[in-house]
Amino acid sequence: MFESLIVLLVLIILYGFYEYRLRKPDQIVLFEKNNNISARKGRFYPRHFSLAIPGNVQSRLIEIEAEAKGHILINVRIAVTAAASNDHLSQLIRAGGWTAKCITNALDASKVILEAMVKEYCEKFEIEELSSEKLTESLKNKIVDEAHKLGLVFVSLTSQSIEPKDKEITIALQQQEEARLKEQTEKSQQKTRIAIAKSKAEADEQILKTEHELELKKLDLRKVREDNEAKIADQRVKEELERKKLQLEFEQKEMELLKNSPELLMLSPQLARLAEASQQLPNAKTIVSLSANDVQKGSQIVETIQTLLQNVLAGKTQGNQK
Repeated sequence: MFESLIVLLVLIILYGFYEYRLRKPDQIVLFEKNNNISARKGRFYPRHFSLAIPGNVQSRLIEIEAEAKGHILINVRIAVTAAASNDHLSQLIRAGGWTAKCITNALDASKVILEAMVKEYCEKFEIEELSSEKLTESLKNKIVDEAHKLGLVFVSLTSQSIEPKDKEITIALQQQEEARLKEQTEKSQQKTRIAIAKSKAEADEQILKTEHELELKKLDLRKVREDNEAKIADQRVKEELERKKLQLEFEQKEMELLKNSPELLMLSPQLARLAEASQQLPNAKTIVSLSANDVQKGSQIVETIQTLLQNVLAGKTQGNQK
């Protein structure tokens, strides 16, 4: 009895080694329950009741032959990287089958869908209007729903190239692109020249404006200076007039004083110089020739002074007698 238990235990252990496998980190272990496909969470799984599929991403380069508008054949290369979707495992098994290559089979199915999408997109545009960037954007927007139906998650989807199948068309497109680039370069150079000329014109205009403002400032300063000079000149004229007015008043007072007191003429230095000149005039040694008129004038001056002195003395005498 004991030996039978030992044998049974050994058989169970051997069956366990034979049936159960250790799940690798890059594996997804599937099992079916109630017609639903789920993933096992444990580290060990029964191999005859489970399906281990790779959990890593898989890449595929898909070449598609399509037509642009005008029935021009083109070759399109699409790079696809996908992995199994844990949320859509049932769709993955339906698309790829109950096999370890289900992801590969699902990718093959996606190739048909992508080919239809590419052909539908390309036939709407001229060949020169097609670009890898726009095609990639269009495919990414449409492939999401289809990926869920296939049980896949597209990690990346990129259009690598779009080339005409006819080499002559490729050469023609290259020449057209080269001409476009040259034209664009020429336009850019012309814009640069225009910008430089515009900047120079603006600089010249600014310089002229600055010079004009400087001239206006100079004129303003000159006007201020002239106004100041005019004010100073007016002030000087006023002062000169005032001085002459005072001098005139002084002379009038002096004349009034001399009129009232003729004897003060004797104290006048001008009269003394005049008398001295009249006395020296006939006897001047420096005079080379002296006309009769000059001698007569000298005598008249002496007589005038004598008459004046006599009047002054007579006036004083009468004053004393009174």
